[in-house]
Amino acid sequence: MKLVILAAGEGVRMRPLTYTVPKPLLCYRNKTALDHLFDALPDAIDEVSIIVQYLHEHIRSYCGSVFHGKTIHYIEGEKTGNALGFMKSRKFIDDGERFAVAYADDVLTKKEVLDCLSYEFSWLYYIIANPKNVGVLEVDQHNIVSNLIEKPENPTSNLVADGFMVVNSDIFAYTPMLHPNGEYYFSDLMAQFCKDHKVVAVAGDPKHSQLTSPQDIERLNTLP
Repeated sequence: MKLVILAAGEGVRMRPLTYTVPKPLLCYRNKTALDHLFDALPDAIDEVSIIVQYLHEHIRSYCGSVFHGKTIHYIEGEKTGNALGFMKSRKFIDDGERFAVAYADDVLTKKEVLDCLSYEFSWLYYIIANPKNVGVLEVDQHNIVSNLIEKPENPTSNLVADGFMVVNSDIFAYTPMLHPNGEYYFSDLMAQFCKDHKVVAVAGDPKHSQLTSPQDIERLNTLP
């Protein structure tokens, strides 16, 4: 099975740490974020495309052509958003092929990944009390994703979209949307995909950990 990793961002909220190190290579618990991500992947995922842009040479040098026993491809991302870089991964995906997508800096567990892979299509989520500054999933009575609302003023759900998804090549048929800030987001492609496919919302670890600020690294280092 194939995986596409979105790793092109500048990690602005992690500054000053990301001035010289790309966010996927920041370390916690003695491993880089990418090492932790690959540790969570099953053997069934054997081919990985990494979308890179900011300080890309560091990631290319660190991972090489084989990383944690998995074949690695590199795709040049775009400064105007992760959706455009993602669209370039089409050349590595066969027609009708099912594959996974992950954000390089998300803190995932093996159980979460396996739970997502147990469904044809899925989207990992976690729960927070006041999800105003994140993407929120809306689901129906069968736990199928019906919509994604980015940074809602009045959230209708507390299910926050996380960074592991299972889709198929149909996702490349959608057109990325230009946001007022001038960027194209992969989450918009996912929202369109969910309108036409039964994407199961998969609950993540209730003790979900994030890697969004330097303080998160300090906190993650204290965990077992």
